[in-house]
Amino acid sequence: MPLPSPGPLFETPPVPVNPGRGWRWGSLSPPAAGSRGADRAAVGTMKVLLLKDPKEEDPGPDPYVAELGLWGLEATLIPVLSFEFLSLHSFREKLSHPEDYGGLIFTSPRAVEAVGLCWGRGRPPAEWEGSLKDQWNAKPVYAVGQATASLAGRMGLAPQGQHCGNAEKLAEFICSREAAAPTPAPLLFPCGAVKGEALPAMLRDKGVPMESITVYRKAPRPGLRESLRGYFSTQGVPASITFFSPSGLTYTLEHLRELSGDAFRQIKLAAIGPTTARAMAAAGLPVSCSARGPTPRDLADAIGEALRT
Repeated sequence: MPLPSPGPLFETPPVPVNPGRGWRWGSLSPPAAGSRGADRAAVGTMKVLLLKDPKEEDPGPDPYVAELGLWGLEATLIPVLSFEFLSLHSFREKLSHPEDYGGLIFTSPRAVEAVGLCWGRGRPPAEWEGSLKDQWNAKPVYAVGQATASLAGRMGLAPQGQHCGNAEKLAEFICSREAAAPTPAPLLFPCGAVKGEALPAMLRDKGVPMESITVYRKAPRPGLRESLRGYFSTQGVPASITFFSPSGLTYTLEHLRELSGDAFRQIKLAAIGPTTARAMAAAGLPVSCSARGPTPRDLADAIGEALRT
C-alpha cells in the first residue's frame, strides 16, 4: 500500500511561503561589481512566481528567492507536488544486498528520502548506519544536483556527479566513469513512477547495466488551486512564472491560464532545465528562458535577461 509523504524532516508547508506577498528583498544590496547591478536597475521591481517547494535544509529564505532579489525581483514560492512512497519493502531488500549491485543512482531528493523510509520514518537504524552504508560507499553513488547530493550526504553517503545540471549530463558522467572501470553488476536506480528516459536510454546504449525500481509517485499538492487563486487575487498576474518539473507544469497549467486570462500570453515562462523546457514546448508554450543549470544564480540570470527584452 502506498505510504504518505514523510513528516517534518522532509515535509513542506501546504501553502505558499509568506502567502499572497512573497519574500521581499528590498533591503538587499545590489551586487558589488560587474554588470548585474546595472541589470538589476534595468529590470526594476517585478513579480515572479516559482512553482516549487521551499528548500528543505532549514526554514530560512529560499536561495532562489534570494538570488532573484538581487535582480530587484519579488518572488513567491507555491508548492505544487505531493508524494506517495511505493515498494519500500522491495527497495529495502535491494539496499540490504549491496554485493548484488555496482552502485547507486539518485536523480531526485525523493529517491534519497525513500532510503530512510525503508526502515520507517526518520533516519535508518544501526543496520544502515553500520555496515550497509559503508558497503554502498565502497561503490559509486551518483547524484544529480546539489539538493539531491546534500540529502544523500545526510544519509551518510558520499555522492559524486552533483555538478551535473540534469539527468542527461549525469548519464554522460556515469558512462565515462563506468567505461573506465566496468562492472557486470547493475547500478541500482530508485526513481519515480514517471521518469525521464534520457538517462536509462544512454546507459543502455553504452552497455552500462542498470536496474530501476519505482519508489515514489507524484500527485498534485492538496490545496494547490486555492494557493494559486490566493496569489493571483492579491498579487495580480506575475511578470514571469517558472516551472520546475514536467509534473508541475501538468498540474498547474490549466489553473494558470484560467487565473491570468488574456494576460497569460504576456507572461515570461521559464524552465529550470531542458527536460521541463521540452515539456513546455510539447504543451505548445513559448519558453522565454531556460536555466543553464539547476541553480538559483543560473535561473535568476535567465529570468532577469528575459524580462529585460
